[in-house]
Amino acid sequence: MAQFKYEGRDRSGRKKAGVIAAVSRREAVIKLREKGIRPMVLAEVPPSVWNKEISFGRAVKLQHFVIFLRQFATLVRAGVTIVDSVRILAEQTESQSLARALSDIEQSLRGGNPLSAAAARHPRLFPPLFVNMVRAGEASGTLDETLDRLADHFEKMHRTRQKIASALAYPIAVAIIATAVVIFLLVAVVPTFVEMFADFDAELPAITKFVLKASGVMQHYWWAAVLLIVGAYVLFAALRQQKAMKYYFDYAAMRLPIFGKLVQKAALARMTRTLSSLVASSVPILEALSIAGRVVENEVIASVLDEARTALERGQPLAEPLRRHWAFPPLVSQMIAIGEQTGALDAMLGKVADFYEAEVDAGTDRLKSLIEPLMIVLLAGVVGTIVTSIIVPMYDIFNHIQQ
Repeated sequence: MAQFKYEGRDRSGRKKAGVIAAVSRREAVIKLREKGIRPMVLAEVPPSVWNKEISFGRAVKLQHFVIFLRQFATLVRAGVTIVDSVRILAEQTESQSLARALSDIEQSLRGGNPLSAAAARHPRLFPPLFVNMVRAGEASGTLDETLDRLADHFEKMHRTRQKIASALAYPIAVAIIATAVVIFLLVAVVPTFVEMFADFDAELPAITKFVLKASGVMQHYWWAAVLLIVGAYVLFAALRQQKAMKYYFDYAAMRLPIFGKLVQKAALARMTRTLSSLVASSVPILEALSIAGRVVENEVIASVLDEARTALERGQPLAEPLRRHWAFPPLVSQMIAIGEQTGALDAMLGKVADFYEAEVDAGTDRLKSLIEPLMIVLLAGVVGTIVTSIIVPMYDIFNHIQQ
């Protein structure tokens, strides 16, 4: 959450100045208007030792976070005060980062701050989705239901991520093993045959010459290959941090022949599930769209949600920008349009999320069954090519000796 320095006037025309915390510039303007302040100057304050957000340790594991939400909801429903609930959970949680954060939140609560404001001080542990839904639950007096809804949301999101990770784990593992085997053959096995081929002065096939050349390069310049791999990874990670480049990476990922549809469905499931949870918790739709754009972790989807937000501000339907974009199948825009017309937007979004989560489950199973034989064939082909490049000239040499 960033800090914004503002100057403006209130409803009576008096000058107002100060600093406000918000996720984005637009959210800062909305918060100021809610306070009756019309900002004339609004500038983001660079982070420093004095204004940076407080955050303890690493982000909590998703399974620990879900357990925390379930227990929190149970305590609140049982009539335990928020302060006591936070204290009890800080003592019980297995996550040290979460325990330290909850201890700080307890002190903040005892100082008179609401739970949402106290949690916002720890953005690495409590995302904007949590903060805004808790704020809505506090306002409506349904904090226990909100916490249960958050637990359902994060649980389903965790299950979807686990499915995708399990589908990608096998090809990644096989690729690593294949790379290690190829390097071992080129560095340790192939060089033992070089002198033998030279002694017999045999005419080598083209594939053998290529493998011997690759072996020589690998022996002398293996460090360059390592640097190239590490450099490519670092460059990719750096480019992913830039919003403009991340858009193109996400676009390319959604257009991939085999994985693209799975990536698209996973992003749509995350987006619709987030919007459904926020709308059901009575979070304003404009704010809900901003939060969903950050939670979805896909710049292509986020850009369309930003267009949808602008369309809503102009009085247009939410479904219209989605209908025009290729990333949103007709099912999504049609269900959202029905939800807008019937006033059941949260229920329609929930049904869409259920559908795409089931699609991701089925898609990952199909992908695993398809990838496993392909990766085995690929590994056998690479290793077989190297082995064949050695065996073929040896067979010719033995024939020449026998003659």
